[in-house]
Parts: sequence; structure tokens; C-alpha cells
Amino acid sequence: MAKLNIRPLGDKVILKRVEAEEKTAGGIVLPDTAKEKPKRGIVLAVGTGRLLDDGTRSEMQVKKNDEVYFTSYSGTEIKVNGEDYLIMDEADILGILG
Repeated sequence: MAKLNIRPLGDKVILKRVEAEEKTAGGIVLPDTAKEKPKRGIVLAVGTGRLLDDGTRSEMQVKKNDEVYFTSYSGTEIKVNGEDYLIMDEADILGILG
């Protein structure tokens, strides 16, 4: 994976999707058209936190290298040096695996 030359702001997170499974639990091979968009990813960078009304920043709950689940159609897809990434709000992350 190439070096990522982008830094998220505020409560934004940059992540790389984890590829969808090629087979079902029963062993059926899925064609590309039947696969769902992966809802899992690895956090590559986090912002400094959301700016609160009192001027302080909230602490980010995720950190670099966390594997996370996120909502299906969240985030903005970007391409950097030929690689696909997602930038999304931390609030779109549902949970951390592990």
C-alpha cells in the first residue's frame, strides 16, 4: 500500500475497505455482481476530533490500524495514487473488531 499523503480534519477518518468474501458459508462462489459492498475496513488515519461548543476537541474513539464496521453507504470514496479509500465521519463507524 502506498504512502497516504492526505490528513483527515476534525472528526473524519480515512480507511481502506476490506475486500468482500468470494464464497458463502456454504461454499458457493459469488460473482462480482452478487457481492455486497464491504462494510469493514482498516483505519489508516484519524482527525483531531470534533470541535465542541466550549472550544475543546472530543477524543477520537478509533485509532490507526483499528478494523471497523461502518454503515453501508457512508463516506466519500477517493482515489489516491491509484488506490481507493473512504473518508467518513467517525459517527458512521458502528464498532471496532477485536
